[in-house]
Parts: sequence; structure tokens; C-alpha cells
Amino acid sequence: MAVQDSYDYVIVGAGSAGCVLANRLTEDPAARVLLLEAGAADTADEIHIPAAFSSLFKTKWDWNYETVEQKHTGKPAYWPRGKMLGGCSSINAMIYIRGNRADYDGWRDQHGAEGWGWDDVLPYFKRAEGNQRLGGPLHGTDGPLHVEDRRFTHELSHAWVDSAVAWGLKRTDDFNGESQEGAGVYQVTCKKGRRWSTADAYLRPALDRPNLTVKTCAPATRVVFEGTRAVGVSYLDNGVERTARASAEVVLSGGAVNSPQLLMVSGVGPAEHLREHGIDVVAALPGVGENLHDHPACGIIWSTRGTTDLVDAATPRGLIRYQLTKRGPLTSNIGEAGAFFPTTDGLAGPDMQIHVAPTLFYDNGLREPTVSGFTSAATVVDVASRGRLRLKSANPQWKPEIDPAYYADSRDMDTMIAGLRALIEIGKSGPLTRFLDQPFLPTRHDLSDAELAEHVREHTQTLYHPVGTCAIGSVVDPQLRVQGVEGLRVVDASVMPVVPRGNTNAPTVMVAEKAADLIRGRSI
Repeated sequence: MAVQDSYDYVIVGAGSAGCVLANRLTEDPAARVLLLEAGAADTADEIHIPAAFSSLFKTKWDWNYETVEQKHTGKPAYWPRGKMLGGCSSINAMIYIRGNRADYDGWRDQHGAEGWGWDDVLPYFKRAEGNQRLGGPLHGTDGPLHVEDRRFTHELSHAWVDSAVAWGLKRTDDFNGESQEGAGVYQVTCKKGRRWSTADAYLRPALDRPNLTVKTCAPATRVVFEGTRAVGVSYLDNGVERTARASAEVVLSGGAVNSPQLLMVSGVGPAEHLREHGIDVVAALPGVGENLHDHPACGIIWSTRGTTDLVDAATPRGLIRYQLTKRGPLTSNIGEAGAFFPTTDGLAGPDMQIHVAPTLFYDNGLREPTVSGFTSAATVVDVASRGRLRLKSANPQWKPEIDPAYYADSRDMDTMIAGLRALIEIGKSGPLTRFLDQPFLPTRHDLSDAELAEHVREHTQTLYHPVGTCAIGSVVDPQLRVQGVEGLRVVDASVMPVVPRGNTNAPTVMVAEKAADLIRGRSI
């Protein structure tokens, strides 16, 4: 594919959204598309082995972000984000969750996101989905995003589901069905035991198209404007800045951190903040970088007895088995099972999601397990707290200042404590009890609310789901066009005005599927 200087569309970011757009826009053979990716091609073996995802953290495959010190936890939080083809879909835990009907109807009714209600977005979820077990009317079976039942599920995960049912949750085999609530085993975006990222699902099938150019190791430096119209993107090519012009549109798909940063360094954002950094204001748009929020997670961990640990599979023999058969424990996504439930009555949907792992997984899996263990993590999915993202420098190579403001709204702490108490009680219920040995983290479970709150402050981590910094209604319109300028859209998780209840990869793919139709002026 020859590198040109002029295209119809320039897409910044070959992640979960950008790969979808590259595929869908180049279905029109007359549309010339350039896809820019700051990272490299997704060549590392660990990218494709499901159980290995956390080994990619703090490597060249990771943007390796860190938040500012959090006022309500007293420490910064590490934020891994995929820096490679496929973006976060190449580094995530592969859990396929769409969210709740109430999420998307809320976008429409409370945030002006006309055309983004549940009935509007369901056809795009289905178009993307290639589910190997579940079918219509709620699931797609022949979409590019392969969704399957994991090839390996540990006995501890099954025991936890049985114990959660004994505690009072209903059993479910479809978190994306009529009801989100219940306990069960997660489906994953894998294909025959191998990670199936958007690079696999969408980008590779399009690479041979003559109208698509992909540039890796090519970080964008700014959007180029003529007046208030975006006409191209400047980027680094082997350290030399080049500019690609876009005759139709520039599309930012860098995610909730990179897209608002690029807007601001390009002159679109809060005017006073831009001037503080010596940036000429193209369009004063105060919502850029605001509304940042994420799903906070915190674990309850036990040591175990009478069972195995997933780390037992991390041996040369286990790797050979995986390479030859794509079966066995290395096909685990670590967070194998979980649940959704409300912690109080009268909610529009669940405010708590659980992830369980048949090993010690805390501090983003960066701690070496010292004993065989079992992790259950509570995640606040109806998030009240809001933070923001700001520049540290006009230099696009500088990392921005990230503040998700975890627990700034005390309701999030109340929800987290309720979730942790549920996990402790589930650990005392049903067949799981015969495998749980001693409390590991915290070291005792008869804690007061104040003691649990201290545990939360010490051990909260991201669930890797930041959204909202270029939200529909405040930064982009319902067609995802950036307000105040022309020829520029944002298509990624940053446009979500409120984070969905659940893992955000499938919703990001949906956003991109719908955006492709909006750009091409067609409907599903």
C-alpha cells in the first residue's frame, strides 16, 4: 500500500474503534482512508494468548498512564491502555458485555443523544457480533467480532457461580439477554481459544484493499485546521513530522485519554486552559476533557486449598499445549465468571458487577502470586463521580493530567462497600467454602464499614473503562461531529456521556459501527 499525502478520511488510532472504521469506510472502493497508529503491529505472542494479557502491562505495548494522586484514596492509579494495532482490544480481558438497556435510553433521554437509545444501538451490536452459542433476536451470529464460550473455566469459577446462586442471585448463561442481572460465566471475544481483537476481526480482512493505508509507529501531533475546518493530521514518521490531508473528514479514535488530548493541543477545548499552554484557540469548547469517569474495582482475596491455581499453567508444558491445541488454562481470560446486581432497591439497573479469578489478581496483576488463591472483585458500574483530563504541556508527546476523581461522590464508596460485603457473604455460601482457606486481602473479613472503606482506598484499581471526555451533548453532537468546527468527528469511548454498566469494549465497537453509517450517510 503506497503512502499518499492526501486521503478522503484520516483516522487517528487503530484501536477498538479505529479498526472498525477502517474496515467499514473502505467497503466503499472510492473512499481513500489513512489509519494512523502510534504503536506497533500486534506481533507479540502474549497479545494472542488470553491468559497472558497482564504481562503486556508496563511494556512497549502499553501507554502506561498514571492518574494524579486521588483525593479520596491518597494515591495515583495506574491505567494501562493498549498501544498497538487493536488498541485496548489487544490488551483487555476479552469479556463481552454490552451494558444495560437503561444505559443507552439514558444517553438519549438525559444527555441529548438522539438516535442512541437501546432500540437504536441493538442492531449495531448484532451486526458486529459473531456469537457461537447465542442467537436472535438479541444476538448476531455472523458478525466479524467472534464471541464464544471460553474453552477453559476453572472449578473455582464454577463453584463461585454456584455459591452466588446459593446466596440469592439467579443463574444466567447470558449477561446480554433480556435481563443483565444474575451470576454466571462470561463469554469472551476469542476465536477457538485465541484472542480476537478488532485488529483480527476488522482490520486484517481489509488490509489488502487498495484504498486503505495503515501507518504504525506514527503518533499524531495535531489536527490541521484551515479556519475552523479540519483538513488533515500531522504525525511523526520515523521522527519526522508529516501531514496527511483529509478531503472529507478527520476522525479521532484515540480513546478517552488520547482523543481529548489531541483536540486540546490542536486548539479545540477550554479556551483559558489552552491559552495557559500557549495554544491558539480554534474553537472554545469547555466540555473537552470534562466528564471523565471509570469503573473502580476492589478485590476480596482468599488463599485456597484442595484445588489448583491458574499460574500452575504458566509452564513451558502449558505453553506447548496451548500452542498445539489452543486449549487448557492459557485460554482463560483470568476474570472467568461474575455477576450483576443492584445493591439497593429502586435502581434503573444493576450498580454492581463482580469479576472472579482462580488466582491472586490485584494491583492489575502486577504482583507475583505468593500462594494459591482466589480473587473476587467488586466493580461500581453506575458511577456517580466525575473527573477531568487536562494538558501538562502543549507538546503532544507529553502525557496528560488524568483525574477520574474516584469516590468524589460518596455514593460510589457506599456501593463499593455493599459489593464487598456481598462478596464476603458469597464466600461463606455453597460449594466455594470447601476451597477457600484463609483471608488473604484483607487478612480478616469481619470488618466495619470504616475498615472496609480503608481497604477500598488502599486497593482500588481501574477496571480499564475510562469514558466521557468528548461526550455526546457537550463536545460532539449525536452524529459525533465536534461542535464548533467542521470536518472532524470523535469515534471512541470518549463520546459516551455515561459509562455503560459493564465492560466497555463491545460498546466501543458498537459506537464505531454506528459511526461508520453516520459518516457514509446510510442506516442499518
